[in-house]
Amino acid sequence: MPVVAIDGPAGSGKSTVARAVARQLGVAYLDTGAMYRSVALAALDHGIDPSDGPALAKLAGGLDIDVGDRVLVDGADATTAIRGADVTAVVSTVSAHPEVRAELVRRQRQWAEEHGGGVVEGRDIGTVVFPDAGVKVFLTASEEERARRRQRDEQAPDVATVAADLARRDSLDASRAASPLRPADDAVVIDTTGRTVDDVVDEVVGLL
Repeated sequence: MPVVAIDGPAGSGKSTVARAVARQLGVAYLDTGAMYRSVALAALDHGIDPSDGPALAKLAGGLDIDVGDRVLVDGADATTAIRGADVTAVVSTVSAHPEVRAELVRRQRQWAEEHGGGVVEGRDIGTVVFPDAGVKVFLTASEEERARRRQRDEQAPDVATVAADLARRDSLDASRAASPLRPADDAVVIDTTGRTVDDVVDEVVGLL
């Protein structure tokens, strides 16, 4: 089974689509964003400055991160905690450090080797982690649609606040020096605005 790389910004539907594609294909699925969120959570718990790359890299190198149906960080269930507002506020800063990315990319490639491929979703899967992936997809959606989805998922009080946070994260992710958020040159770009999950999943599976 080749690697199916699914990238895109927050709210584009990549987690929902990636899980469904993996389920339909009967293969393993990896949410790489959960890995970066795990490091961000650990940094907050240990009082490490999100801008301190060397300290974060040392932290990441020693963390036991298990991403599956539940997310375990050093054996503790962090499934809910990594989605908290405090982690969301710093995860783009934490994930911008090349030292942190190098450690987690190593783990992501190891995961694919151990599972014989699978569906991997994130922000740099097709460009950096698996540039030779069998299928590369970059999901996108209108800003309004993405904000509505995030508000629903996070149960946030208003769309405007969520939209502002998405714009901030988009800017950080797209402008970072290490593995910026962008479609791979050979990726298929799919706009999920107004489309059903099943419709998008069928298109991705069809690419195989």
